[in-house]
Amino acid sequence: MTRHLILVGTRKGAWTLTGDAQRRHWQISGPQHLGAVISHYVADPRRPGRLRMSVGSGHLGPSVFLSEDAGATWVEAQMPPAFSPAPDGTARSVDHVFWLTPGHASTPHVWYAGTSPQGLFKSVDGGNTWREVLGFNHHPDFLQWRGGDKDGTPDGAKLHCVIVDHADKNHLLLGMSGGGIFESHDEGASWHPLNQGVAMDFYPPKDDGSEYAFGHDPHCVVMHPVHANRLYHQNHCGLYALDRAQGERWARIGDNLPREVGDIGFPIVGHPRDPDTFWVFPMDGSGQWPRTAPGGKPAVWCSRDGGNSFVKQNTGFPQEQAWWTVKRQCMAVDDAEQVGVYLGTTNGQLWASFDEGASWQGLAMDLPQIYSVEVVRLP
Repeated sequence: MTRHLILVGTRKGAWTLTGDAQRRHWQISGPQHLGAVISHYVADPRRPGRLRMSVGSGHLGPSVFLSEDAGATWVEAQMPPAFSPAPDGTARSVDHVFWLTPGHASTPHVWYAGTSPQGLFKSVDGGNTWREVLGFNHHPDFLQWRGGDKDGTPDGAKLHCVIVDHADKNHLLLGMSGGGIFESHDEGASWHPLNQGVAMDFYPPKDDGSEYAFGHDPHCVVMHPVHANRLYHQNHCGLYALDRAQGERWARIGDNLPREVGDIGFPIVGHPRDPDTFWVFPMDGSGQWPRTAPGGKPAVWCSRDGGNSFVKQNTGFPQEQAWWTVKRQCMAVDDAEQVGVYLGTTNGQLWASFDEGASWQGLAMDLPQIYSVEVVRLP
């Protein structure tokens, strides 16, 4: 019988919600790894029931855990991600594994991981052993790209949003905070920045009026799961879209959001079939960057025309005095005919919409601070 799983990683462990085929009834189970930081809890679309989890323990350090039976049992990776000496000879250590991404459908045992401080790692045995992607971590420009391990990002600088192009296993994208968006066309052997058109309000303008090629602060980057040319990304300096069929320059579509809301945020998720439809959760990025819902009034904003216009979706949310936000891994969609949209908040609430964002209901309201949300349908 078909069932839906919502995988929830939090600051103090992981939980799983199991729902029926109609998404009407949900049962929560957990916690697993109570007390550990779960930065990312993900499913492998290539093999039903295969799950991977980033686990950060203050006693045992950062690691990756593996399950082949939909979370019933777990084993720790034999060789978690670890740095070799940096190109300048300095030693670096992984503080936490921040991001996990399954490889291409044609490489069923490949996984990628992004870490803090910034590093890219690859596993070819299902996540059991990990090695550096030397073409990125030891790139001659890497030290300039990353801008240091302490860039003001809470909990440290991060490499995130590792994307494997579903149409081309050699094509990889990633985001680096700070640093920017980077791209490879040879499975990670060589890389170049992909940041044209992206603002950098925190740097002074160049004297010659040219743009910065790197040094940016992307928050979340997504590629449409069917139309690989369509990219969206949330940035420290706005909300952007890129259609590769029309060029290589990002367009700031966030200017089409209401000025009082702004276009600063972390998560963005796209419709599984329509490349023009996506959802974002703006936050307050003014002043001291409180990272809360603007005005304490949380709302999702949906665009169905590629970012030319947006519709506010807040039915079911608190209408005032709700000072939470949603982190970059904490929005997800399912592939139902009427798409379900899910989000987890910084105050431990898990919300769901089963009508594409038109209305929202709480599924779990008293978890620890939520770090990641993913939805998977199992046969």
